[in-house]
Amino acid sequence: MLVLTRKKGQGVVIGAGIRIVVVEVSGEYVRLGIEAPREVAVYREEIYRIIQEENRAALATRRLADELEEKTRKYKVSIDD
Repeated sequence: MLVLTRKKGQGVVIGAGIRIVVVEVSGEYVRLGIEAPREVAVYREEIYRIIQEENRAALATRRLADELEEKTRKYKVSIDD
């Protein structure tokens, strides 16, 4: 992890199109401004983790649904024979 010290108004550039600027420092809180291309999704870390968990759950559900459909199809074929 890269750790930097920045003052209010100072920033950091990531890659070719992402800029993070310290907007305000108040006690334990730091407000950041983020400039990024529209195609780059920017999330707070806790929101991003929730999205990842929901995506994993949806994938697991989809896999279970596919397995059930396959078993149902096999069962139906053997009944129809």
